[in-house]
Amino acid sequence: MKERPRTLVRRLPNKQVTELEALHAVLDAALVAHVAVPAPGRLAVVPVGAARDGDRLLIHGSSASQAFRFLATGVETCTTITLLDGVVVARSQFESSMNYRSAMLFGAYSALEGPEKERGLAVLAEALMPGMAQARTPSPKELLATSVLALPLTEWSLKVSDRAEPDDASEDLDSPVWGGVVPLHHVWGEPVTAPGLPGNPDVPQALSQWPEGRS
Repeated sequence: MKERPRTLVRRLPNKQVTELEALHAVLDAALVAHVAVPAPGRLAVVPVGAARDGDRLLIHGSSASQAFRFLATGVETCTTITLLDGVVVARSQFESSMNYRSAMLFGAYSALEGPEKERGLAVLAEALMPGMAQARTPSPKELLATSVLALPLTEWSLKVSDRAEPDDASEDLDSPVWGGVVPLHHVWGEPVTAPGLPGNPDVPQALSQWPEGRS
């Protein structure tokens, strides 16, 4: 039997999305990725700050981290990113579900060094702290203490559920139980300026109007 590719969605395949632009939109909206670290005897999944840089995903952490040192060896891994968009409430517990955008990225990370590492940190900073490009760049000591890894977006799978209503069983349609969708929006609060900092200017506009959700 011919093995099917691991990027093929087997459960509810109609929810698979193959457009690269849709993947980019999910990665650009996310702040955190979860990366599997298949170290012998120390299997773990770690949450990391992440940002898309063209056709690759960047993550960063401490250069002293065992997880990052292991990932930098080029071991095959899986990275996931999920955005929860709502809860679908059906008339039965079985048919209730969620609306989501979920990506799985397969491949091996590689460590960035030198100017490429500094550029990667700048990309991450702009994604995680928009409008803060004027902040001080890392010192040589800080660069040494930081690891930046890159994963090419060459093998991936994207699954999207965006139900407008629950898929109730016919026998439940007359049930007196409420059914519908409860949307979930990503909303950032008002930035709180740190007290006691001399010369602290106004909040940058890009930071006060965060990309995915301030309304």
